[in-house]
Amino acid sequence: MKTKIIISALFMLVLFSAKAQNDTLKNSTPKIGLVLSGGGAKGLAHIGVLKVIDSLGIKIDYVAGTSMGSIIGALYASRYTGKQLDSIFKEIDFDNLINDELPRASKAFYERNNSEKYGVTLPFDNFKIKLPSALSRGQNTYGLFLRLTLHVSEINKFDELPIPFFCIATNIETGKAVILDSGNLAQSIMASGALPSLFQPVNINGQILIDGGVANNYPVDELRAKGMDIIIGVDVQDGLATRDELTSAPDVLVQINNFRTINDMKLKVKKTDIYIKPDIKDYSVVSFDEGSKIIESGKQATLENIDALKKLMSSNFTEIKSKVNCCVHDSISINNIFINGNSKYTRSYILGKLKLKTNEKITYNYFNKGINNLVATNNFDSFEYELKKSVNKEGYDLTANLVETKTTTFLKFGLHYDDLYKSGALVNLTKKRWLFDNDVASLDVVLGDNVRYNFEYFIDRGFYWSIGLKSRYNQFNKNISAKLLLDDAQMASSELNKIDAKLQDQTNQIYIQTLFRKYFSIGAGLEHKRLEIKTETLTANNQTNNFIFENTDYLSVFGGLKLDTYDNKYFPKKGLYFDGDLHMYLYASSFNENFDNFSIAKANMGYAFSVSDKLAFNLQTGGGFKVGDKSTQKLDFALGGYGNNLINNFVPFVGYDFVSITGNSYVKAFLSADYEIFKKQHITLEGNWANVDDDIFETGEWLSLPNYNGYALGYAIETFLGPIQAKFSYSPELRQSYWFFNVGFWF
Repeated sequence: MKTKIIISALFMLVLFSAKAQNDTLKNSTPKIGLVLSGGGAKGLAHIGVLKVIDSLGIKIDYVAGTSMGSIIGALYASRYTGKQLDSIFKEIDFDNLINDELPRASKAFYERNNSEKYGVTLPFDNFKIKLPSALSRGQNTYGLFLRLTLHVSEINKFDELPIPFFCIATNIETGKAVILDSGNLAQSIMASGALPSLFQPVNINGQILIDGGVANNYPVDELRAKGMDIIIGVDVQDGLATRDELTSAPDVLVQINNFRTINDMKLKVKKTDIYIKPDIKDYSVVSFDEGSKIIESGKQATLENIDALKKLMSSNFTEIKSKVNCCVHDSISINNIFINGNSKYTRSYILGKLKLKTNEKITYNYFNKGINNLVATNNFDSFEYELKKSVNKEGYDLTANLVETKTTTFLKFGLHYDDLYKSGALVNLTKKRWLFDNDVASLDVVLGDNVRYNFEYFIDRGFYWSIGLKSRYNQFNKNISAKLLLDDAQMASSELNKIDAKLQDQTNQIYIQTLFRKYFSIGAGLEHKRLEIKTETLTANNQTNNFIFENTDYLSVFGGLKLDTYDNKYFPKKGLYFDGDLHMYLYASSFNENFDNFSIAKANMGYAFSVSDKLAFNLQTGGGFKVGDKSTQKLDFALGGYGNNLINNFVPFVGYDFVSITGNSYVKAFLSADYEIFKKQHITLEGNWANVDDDIFETGEWLSLPNYNGYALGYAIETFLGPIQAKFSYSPELRQSYWFFNVGFWF
């Protein structure tokens, strides 16, 4: 009996001893923390570091980050691997992401005109010009973050992520650092990376937050406080610049901010067990186009610390793999939709723009297009949204928090030069919600060689019938075809082919319009046109200064169809285009003594497609004809020149000068090849062919080989003011060349 008791006691002692040894061994496994600093594009070096850490199988127990470090850190904590992050960031177009550039298809016709006319837009309130709080609202950036973190959207406490995580932001009112460790993960890293002046501040729980790098760009102390035994730190911050490197005001401002950061790092480096400092001094905070090189620098800097890192490898070494299906959310179900913050715009208006219904399964791309549609209205300063998994039901609930734009008045500016209107400076005053919540009034005034104006008022009812008013005045001086101005007898007696004439056109319209699927519109209305054409080249009895060809008021009714899915107005790479118009002229003033009713119909259609990332083609065809009285020539078709937004029935045709080929009917074909040799720099090769004369559809001439040919070779650069273009064109019939120049958006 005593023997059994002794054996049992020894057995229990061994068990307790083994358990104690196991607990000791378990407790002796060091907890490893990873701190990632901010640094803009330089922060891409973190990805190279993570690729090495993963390859060694090092288990990270906690991640902390600031600014770009918080973005990379949050995605890593959500269980993306370094390799996956490398793939993700190589596919991102950072220009579109930072500039909040929305697809053209997201914008209604009116918003497209806005974005394709003005170079600068400034809020204008109480007769004072204000500057926007930032260059970007960060809408595209937030949408990307939300999609990448959708698989962990149900997690509110960041220490419950696959790897516990927190990030740092700065309270703009107090200047103090704020630890973000719970809530909306996408919103939190958006706040941590909200670089002042680039991204607008983020409101979280009543705190207005900006980039965490302002207050704490390397949160090593906060990470150590989480119980970490070993800290791996990655520092991508700038060092102090020399006097030779301080060449601009921004350089000086960055240097001043770096004084505090660098002084702080003298202490923080000592608190870091494995300190990794990539050699990225040749890159800036916006060098996203050098991303691959920056990532490689991070990898090389980590390999220099390989011996210290290998000591952290677990005994059962395996390279860390991800369970996240990278970036793939083909479809989502939206069960409930909650909208907060709207007062001027109804729930139905918002849902109509989003094109969302409850209990509906949609593709994620469709969901994202709906978000873009709403943001493109520019009626909201911010649109923050969150997708949370529904309770007891497959799918998500959408919660949207809106901040409606309080500023409804804007000043807009543009610059332009072309060979027809010459130089012009555009000043625009736009007023939203002028008489109704969904209206907009806009006045363009063009000052320069040819003073012009354009006024538009539009009550936007979306897919219901909308009402609009337009008034536009244009003028220019140009040598134009005499056939447009003189009848056969006058031409025979004058023996003129071209006449130096001044054309003045004022057109006023009232119309109704409705949309189908946002990019297809149908409209009809009533138009008044006052057309005056005169010259000093000819003289007549009792006319000592000007010979007047036309000084007439016309009244007409019109209808039109328009389809536009081009992805870019000036350099389309894909999409369809159709613009059809019918004008029925019912009245003309007494100057046109022999007036009789007539109609003009015209249409233009196009198809753009790409064969590679660099090379795109654009095929177009168009035509028009007159029905009824043929004696009124001044509104006939006139081909020649290059450009957009041309008035009346003027049609671009390279190889010929503006208003060179005229007739009451025409057909035209156009083909262009656009090679984007560098980003936003294009080499274009164009050809167009046409038959133009009177009554070509009656004589059958429209089916014959083209009588007019023109070809052009051009170079263009896209800028924020619009394209800068130069085209060398040539016509085989004329055996003559023309240069065409254009600067800025057409208006």
